[in-house]
Amino acid sequence: MGWKIGIVVIVTIVYLYELFLTRLALRSEHNPIPPCVSDVYDADTYRTRQRYSAEKNRLKMLRSTVVFAVDLALLLSNAYAAFAGVFPKDAWMQMFAVLLLNIVSTVVELPFSYYDTMHIEEKYGFNRTDRKTFVVDSIKEFVLQFLLIVGLGSMVFGMHQSFGDWLILVFAVFATLFVLFISFLYPFFSRIFNKFTPLEDGELKEKLTALLEKNGYHVRAIHVMDASRRSSKANAYFAGFGKMKTIVLYDTLLEAMTTDEICAVFAHEMGHGLHKDTLKTHILSFAQMLILGTLAWLTLRTPALFKAFGFSEVNYGFALILIMSAEFALIQPLFGLLSNAFSRRAEYRADAHAVQEGYGEELISGLKKLARANYGDLSPSPLLVALEYSHPTLAQRIEAIRAKEAKDSAA
Repeated sequence: MGWKIGIVVIVTIVYLYELFLTRLALRSEHNPIPPCVSDVYDADTYRTRQRYSAEKNRLKMLRSTVVFAVDLALLLSNAYAAFAGVFPKDAWMQMFAVLLLNIVSTVVELPFSYYDTMHIEEKYGFNRTDRKTFVVDSIKEFVLQFLLIVGLGSMVFGMHQSFGDWLILVFAVFATLFVLFISFLYPFFSRIFNKFTPLEDGELKEKLTALLEKNGYHVRAIHVMDASRRSSKANAYFAGFGKMKTIVLYDTLLEAMTTDEICAVFAHEMGHGLHKDTLKTHILSFAQMLILGTLAWLTLRTPALFKAFGFSEVNYGFALILIMSAEFALIQPLFGLLSNAFSRRAEYRADAHAVQEGYGEELISGLKKLARANYGDLSPSPLLVALEYSHPTLAQRIEAIRAKEAKDSAA
C-alpha cells in the first residue's frame, strides 16, 4: 500500500504544480506592459487579449482537474490490472491492454479540446476549423498517439528483455534515436493534416534562398502550408537535418509579414544553425533520456510497485505510465529549468545573428506582428518565464536587439 500512496502523492504534486503555473499565468495578465512593446496592441485589443487568455487558462485548469480525477480513479481502483486481466496472459498483450486503457485520458480531454477550438478560438477570431475537420483531426491524432506510445512501450519491453541492467544506456541511445527519427518524420506527419504547395517564384523565394546559401545551407524546398484552414495564427519552421533544409511557411505568415520580416525570422534560424543549437539540444535530449532510462530500470526492478496496483508481475505498459505521468513528471520541472535557460540564451544569440545580417528592425517588427497575431503575453511573471519559457519575453528580445544594434553602430 505504501507504493500506491507514494505514486498517488507524486501524481497529486504534479497536478498541483501544473495548477500553480496556470494560476501564475492568469495573474500575469495584470502586470504592467513594458514601454518597448506598448504598441503591440491598442487598448481595446489588449483587453480582448486578456479575456482570451483568461478563458484559455480557466479551461486549462478545468481540463487538468478532470484528467487528474480520472487518472487518480484509475490508479486507486487498480483498473489497469483489472482491464489487463481480460486479455490473454501474454506479456505483450498485457502491455497493450494497459496502454489501451490509458487512452481514456485522451478521450476525456476531447470535449475540452472541442470547446477550446470551436468556442474560445472561434469567439476570438482564430478558428477556421469546421466540425468535420476537428473530428477527422482528432481521430488521426488519437491513432498516431496510440501508435507512438505502443512503439515506446514495445521498445522498453524489448530492451529490458534483451539487455537487462544495461537498460539505462541502451534506452538512452535508442530513445534519442527515436526522437530524432520522429523529428525526421515530422514533415511527413504534417502532410496527414495539411497540404503543402511550393512557394511561387519571386522576391521572397530569391531572398530566402540567398540567405541560406550565404550561411552555407542548401534549400531542398520552400513550401507554403495551408494553416489558414484551421487557424489565423502565423508561424514558420525549418525541417531537415544537417545543411539540407526545407522551409515551411504558414500561409497566414505570408499574409501578415513583409518579405524582409520573413527573411529576418529565417536569419534568426540561421543563427541557431551556426551556433549548433540543434546539436546541443540533442545532447540535452540524450541526458534527459538517461534520466528516463534510469527511472525505467529502477521501476522494472521493483515488482512490489506493480503488486501495489493489482498486478501479479511486472507490466511494461503500466511501467511506462508510471515513468511518464509520475516519476519523470516530478523531476521534469528541474530539468526544464535548466534546458529552458539554455534555450533562452540560444534565442538571444540567434536574434544577434539576424541583427548582424542587417535585419534587426525587421526582426523587431516581425516579432511584434507574431505576438499580435498569436495574442502573445507581453508581461509574463519572471517566475513563469524562468520555469516555463523556452524563449525570452518579447520585451527582453527587443531590448537585446537594440543593445546589439547600438554596439555594432559604435564599433
